[in-house]
Amino acid sequence: MLMEKEREQLIEYGKKLVDTDLTKGTGGNLSIYDRQNGHVAITPSGIDFYKIQKADITILNLNGEVIEGETVPSSEWQMHLKEYQERDDIDAIIHAHTVYATVLSVLHEPLPASHYMIAVAGKDVRVAQYATYGSKELAETSFEAMKDRKAVFLANHGLLAGSYNLANTFNIIEEIEYCSKIYCIAKSIGNPVILPDEEMSLMAKKFENYGQVK
Repeated sequence: MLMEKEREQLIEYGKKLVDTDLTKGTGGNLSIYDRQNGHVAITPSGIDFYKIQKADITILNLNGEVIEGETVPSSEWQMHLKEYQERDDIDAIIHAHTVYATVLSVLHEPLPASHYMIAVAGKDVRVAQYATYGSKELAETSFEAMKDRKAVFLANHGLLAGSYNLANTFNIIEEIEYCSKIYCIAKSIGNPVILPDEEMSLMAKKFENYGQVK
């Protein structure tokens, strides 16, 4: 079985998305890229995260061809592969239907530097132009909007994040959802104060060695 360890991680973090209320049912998808072998392990389409087995994980190459697996891969496989094809700093991706990030995506409203923790993804989070889920167009628009960032809002859809491993990608999903919640609540009371670019640049440097998972 190819990428057995990675399959286990995808199952683990898929369950964590549900347990932490970052998604519901089958909403969202996860993948890991084995850069050495050019293989991508991705969660299947339409299977509850708590019911996914290791054999349900599909292994693709960067052309989208199935290397191993009998299940249909996530409908968003093109969106995942586009990031792996074009970027050398992303080896794991999570897409989730989180509540507050999706609220902002429905409003087509970017998340500005209203909280310093947004720096885990960049100085802000942009909104990708709307495209039908599972389409090549969505892969293109999400890639463009996530350039120089580690997260992007998919218009009228949800949140996408990527990093060098699954643990850090999950952390970005958590932090951006938290910051989105704070921003939405703050907007309901008044006008959030936005941190200057200089402070967010400083945060980016500080976060280079932030946390325990490397």
